[in-house]
Amino acid sequence: MRNRSRFSFLALPLILPFLLLCAPTPARAADPSADLYLGYGRLGSNTFNANIGGLNGWEAAGNFSWMPFLGAEVDVAHYGLGAGASVPRTTTFLFGPRVTLGAAGIHVFAHGLVGGEHSANSGGPGHISNTALAIALGGGVDVRILPFFAWRVGADYIAAPTQSPPGASHDRFTTGLVFRF
Repeated sequence: MRNRSRFSFLALPLILPFLLLCAPTPARAADPSADLYLGYGRLGSNTFNANIGGLNGWEAAGNFSWMPFLGAEVDVAHYGLGAGASVPRTTTFLFGPRVTLGAAGIHVFAHGLVGGEHSANSGGPGHISNTALAIALGGGVDVRILPFFAWRVGADYIAAPTQSPPGASHDRFTTGLVFRF
C-alpha cells in the first residue's frame, strides 16, 4: 500500500504536464490533436486460425496527430468466443499511420497498421498457441455526439499473412465511443 502511494506521488509531476498540454480548448475542439477509442469489435470467421467462427471482443485505440491530417495510431484488441478453456482467444497489437479528414463534426479516417497477433486456448480437441505478424488496412467515421465525444464505426481488412488459413474472412468491424482532446 505504501509503495503504491509513493508511486502515485512520483508519477503525478510526470503526468500533470502531459494532461495540461492535451487539455481540451475551444481551438482543439474544432480540430482535435488526439483521440482515444474504446469499443466493440468483431472478427470474421477463420481470420487467424482454421475452424474458428467469428470472434467478439473489445478494441482500444489511440491516435496522436502531429500534422493537420496525419497522425500515428496504436490499436490493441482482444477477441474470444466465451469463457471456456477450450475457447480460442486472440489478441492483436497494431500501430501505424492514420490520415483523418473532418468537417462539421464528422471525421473520416484511413489507416494502415502493422504489428502482431497471439491466439491461444488452454484445452479442448484443437489446441491453439501461435504468434504472428499481423496487418490491418481500413478506416472509419467518427460522428460527434457531444463537444469532446464521438461515436465511431469502422471496418478493416485484417490478417496474419504467414498464418491466416486459405479462404478466411479477413474482416473486422468495430463500433464504440471516442474521446477527443
